[in-house]
Amino acid sequence: MASWSDGQRDAPAVDRRAPRVIGRRRSRAPKPTWRRLLGVALWTVVVICGAAYATSLAVPLWFQAHQQRILIVTSGSMAPKFDAGDAVVLRAISDESDLKVGQIISFWPTGSEELVTHRIVALRKLPDLRQDEVTGAMVPKRDADGEELTKSYVITKGDANAEADVNATPIGRIRGVQLAVHKGWGWVLQWAGSAQGRAVMLVPPLLALATLELLAMGDARRARRERPVPDTSDIADRRVDELLLD
Repeated sequence: MASWSDGQRDAPAVDRRAPRVIGRRRSRAPKPTWRRLLGVALWTVVVICGAAYATSLAVPLWFQAHQQRILIVTSGSMAPKFDAGDAVVLRAISDESDLKVGQIISFWPTGSEELVTHRIVALRKLPDLRQDEVTGAMVPKRDADGEELTKSYVITKGDANAEADVNATPIGRIRGVQLAVHKGWGWVLQWAGSAQGRAVMLVPPLLALATLELLAMGDARRARRERPVPDTSDIADRRVDELLLD
């Protein structure tokens, strides 16, 4: 509503503000070539080492999920079928009827806790022995009718050995029957499970991720420095206008 003073209309207000100059935002400067190449190299290290570590964990788990086991060959007694550094896939047996002459098995020899992988050359029923309490000698066990009890054993031999193994192995000490052989897998799995292998697969990607984080922090600081300063002149002009209009 217009106001009147002394019968005359007040002069219209004049906008004395200077034209506002809208500053153009400067485009972000592209990253240097060395920075882009370094980022690609660091991410490559993370991906390759991470994939290698995940594979070293996934391979044994995959075989376990299929009721199988993978063992590393450490000697050449079964050459040329497989040699030291290969990996053998085993399937556990559920009954002695699963065993046949010519099969390759992994077992714990009598009196040893170290696995051996040899071929079955014979299946035998041998007396089940016990130690006599008086003489200390090993004597056959007998049932209630006085009949000797027998136990199933396997006779084994390494393909590269001239003679069969000295001791027969009870069925209960068999770890499993060989299903497949993977040439060269043994050394890789053994190295991946060692402290040195774990360090090689884990330390470089961790250092690469830390370096990438530091580079990202530097990029953020550089972006803040390049951001234009807000124009405060408009606010000051508005305050002056308010005073003039009053």
